[in-house]
Amino acid sequence: MSSDLNWWRGGVIYQIYPRSFFDSNGDGIGDIPGVIAHLDYIAELGVDAIWLSPFFTSPMKDFGYDISDYKDVDPMFGSLHDFKHLIEEAHQKGLKVIIDQVYSHTSDQHLWFKESRESRDNPKADWYVWADPKPDGTAPNNWLSLFGGPAWQFDTRRGQYFMHNFLASQPDLNFHNPDVQNAILDTARFWLELGVDGFRLDVVNMYFHDAALTDNGLADSPEKQFVGADKVNPFTRQYHVNQMCRDENLDFLKRLRAVMDEFPGTTTVGEIGAPGGMKYMAQYTSNGDKLHMAYTFELLEKEHSVDYIRGTIERVEQNLGDGWPCFALSNHDVERSASRWGKDADDPKAYVRTTLGLLATLRGSPCIYQGEELGLPEAEVPFELLQDPFGIEFWPEFKGRDGCRTPIPWLNEAMGGFTSGGHPWLPIEPIHRQLAVGEQGVDTESTLNFSRQLLAWRREHPALKDGRFEWLDSDKDLLLFRRVNDQESLVIALNMTSRELPVEVSGSAQTVPGFQAATGDRIPAYTLAAWTE
Repeated sequence: MSSDLNWWRGGVIYQIYPRSFFDSNGDGIGDIPGVIAHLDYIAELGVDAIWLSPFFTSPMKDFGYDISDYKDVDPMFGSLHDFKHLIEEAHQKGLKVIIDQVYSHTSDQHLWFKESRESRDNPKADWYVWADPKPDGTAPNNWLSLFGGPAWQFDTRRGQYFMHNFLASQPDLNFHNPDVQNAILDTARFWLELGVDGFRLDVVNMYFHDAALTDNGLADSPEKQFVGADKVNPFTRQYHVNQMCRDENLDFLKRLRAVMDEFPGTTTVGEIGAPGGMKYMAQYTSNGDKLHMAYTFELLEKEHSVDYIRGTIERVEQNLGDGWPCFALSNHDVERSASRWGKDADDPKAYVRTTLGLLATLRGSPCIYQGEELGLPEAEVPFELLQDPFGIEFWPEFKGRDGCRTPIPWLNEAMGGFTSGGHPWLPIEPIHRQLAVGEQGVDTESTLNFSRQLLAWRREHPALKDGRFEWLDSDKDLLLFRRVNDQESLVIALNMTSRELPVEVSGSAQTVPGFQAATGDRIPAYTLAAWTE
């Protein structure tokens, strides 16, 4: 294991969606022993850490993001003993382990909520966000749920509404109550004591709400638009600063950081979906006393023009100050980047490689979503096989998240080598089978072997891990920047277009695996080029 306490600063993170990684027992659902079985594959990829999406006890209404026991493993995924074994095996292979933590809400099956809803005067009565109806019996205010409809559900036992930013079975915790904060910090300490190396914090900007329950206004300008929700969703029509992104969040994040600091070498990365997300990204990572890293949804949107990518990076660099970003182009919530960005490319395979090159060279910590290293496109899941409640609600304009969550293809066979059973929880995408690990592993020109070579090349250049970022003058369609630290100065040129572009760079040209070399003053289409100065 690395002794570098700042390993996360520029470390490459590999996101695992356990349900779809590998099924070890033939029940059609991926599990923790399945992750252990393929740790060598991950280590050989050349990443520094794995991040596991939720595997905690849950009724699975939102596939693990509705937790009913923060301190145990759902039997579907294995046991706490299996998870401890995973930590041991990962650490032996030089991999850090980051796990999802879902603090803003629980399942309605959590013992805390079961007690809270029993009466208005029990010990946990104020652990969730409860409010009386308006005089006409309607919800307390106009807040909306991300998953459709009001953010309020009436409960007959208390005669009150409870708040839910997501499903009605996912009630929001009341972080204005110090007891709730203490219970959550106790949860964090439990996993840190087990040996995890960090947390990915789900919807980290949604912990607090406006205690006065002030109505949301209209999202009547671009800066008020929520980033990270499909535009067919009525949720995007409101300006959600009363429902989330409250200043009180900063004090709680400082408390959480103090707990993390008890365990040197651990880290946090926060997910921020919000209007003006860059502002909160900067706020939450400033001064070294809150989050270590954060990411917003700008590079997870469908827009991918060179101007948009440059503008996003510029906003990060201008706003973040002493904070540190985490960049992802794909995850378990959005259409895979190979389809979302690359489906209209003249050479989709070459375009995918260039996007991976972008991810590997920006200032920040890259996060690769399982299958991204294979160049997997979005899977087609018919309505009758959908599992995602988000997609079922908004079909067909928004097909939900199942298309990016289908099982990883290990072999080119009927069940993709994912399961020995006949019924995976989501169907195996036929196109994915042709891109299986077994097929790509023996093909020296495959996207998988390219990804391995790219990450190995990245490790050879210390400036790409923690160096500063400086823009250089270039053609408007070229991304040209310098990464520099005390050890080296490296110029990166990224041509994400389908045509050759002019480039003016001095320095010693580097061979970047998998890309054509820039010649003279030209850089080929879909190419990453580099020069040392």
